[in-house]
Amino acid sequence: MRRMTEDNLKNAFNGESQAHMRYLIFAEKAEEEGFKNVARLFRAIAYAEQVHAANHYNVLGMIRSTVENLQEAINGETYEVNEMYPAYNAVAKLQDEKGAQRTTEWTLQAEKIHAAIYQRAKQSVESGKDVPLESIHICGVCGYTSEEEFNRCPICGAKKEKIKKF
Repeated sequence: MRRMTEDNLKNAFNGESQAHMRYLIFAEKAEEEGFKNVARLFRAIAYAEQVHAANHYNVLGMIRSTVENLQEAINGETYEVNEMYPAYNAVAKLQDEKGAQRTTEWTLQAEKIHAAIYQRAKQSVESGKDVPLESIHICGVCGYTSEEEFNRCPICGAKKEKIKKF
């Protein structure tokens, strides 16, 4: 693929991915405010944006084997843990941005867990097995992730009602 086309598809993938997330966030807000149909509209179009992003990603040849995809996920999580979020948090502290300090620290702690879970999953897949996994519990406030149920989030203190089970 020629460089300009590749760059365009990468930019399109990034834009569609951001629109997907932005619309899901907007849907939650519309739902909170009682606008059920607006929430449904945002979710529907968020799905369309996901389809667009997936199409671009596929043409770019970025979808590989599960082992390779897990390694890509591990690399991304590890980068966030070792470089990105420590730097972002340092800047937030330097600029005394309390909200940014909080969210970057919460995210950093959750990303460490994600990297470890992906690593375990990769080892299982490499041995020809699916990862043994009962359920995954995610804090809806900070993103803390656990394979075991918890009543209060150990990172942000959120109550059980904010925990989503997968």
